[in-house]
Amino acid sequence: MQIINPDLFSFFSKLKENNNRDWFQSNKAKFKLLEGQVKLFMKQIEENLQIHDKIEKAKMFRIYRDVRFSKNKTPYKNHFGIAFHREKPALRGGYYLHLEPDNSFLGVGFWAPNPKDLFRIRKELEFDADELKTLMADTTFKKYWGKLSGDEVKTAPKSFSKEHPNIDLIKKKQYVFVKNFSDKEVLSTVFIEEIDTHFQKIRPFFDYMSNILTTDLNGVSLLED
Repeated sequence: MQIINPDLFSFFSKLKENNNRDWFQSNKAKFKLLEGQVKLFMKQIEENLQIHDKIEKAKMFRIYRDVRFSKNKTPYKNHFGIAFHREKPALRGGYYLHLEPDNSFLGVGFWAPNPKDLFRIRKELEFDADELKTLMADTTFKKYWGKLSGDEVKTAPKSFSKEHPNIDLIKKKQYVFVKNFSDKEVLSTVFIEEIDTHFQKIRPFFDYMSNILTTDLNGVSLLED
């Protein structure tokens, strides 16, 4: 069974205090060792996911920061980010794992839906949001994923009424759930099982959204036979 090496958090804590190329180059061998271990952890998560879902690809984000358009000019991230992409076009939504000292979490959902998909979701919620509300109110679902989060517009999107009873859902620009984990939980021997359990519990939400995004407003499938 794959586990997270405690040295990972120690390394990132030191990197945060020494975020420069000289320090990183001096400690690059340690970084590569830890990176390799986390890639094995990622592979195990993907294998677990493939048992109950269809994953198109898994991706670990690079440690190097793109500082061209950022006020923060430090060259390295002090975390690992890993994304798991479901098989499109039928299966929508994504899984994310973030490993950082005192700031590790799982994220699931839709971070940057394209304009067409976002409009389709909003139109569905304008018509009827009862199914989504029931899903999110489920006791087991709330235990694992809590409340819906994500950026939103201030009042109402264009062509939608700010007085609509479902405007709290319609004005979302992202549809995301986040679950935070302590360092102790991340380093436990059961963390990888916790990840898979949480990912399984989000499936009703993914199934709901996938159904919306693969049909038109009349419920006719957009998928090719």
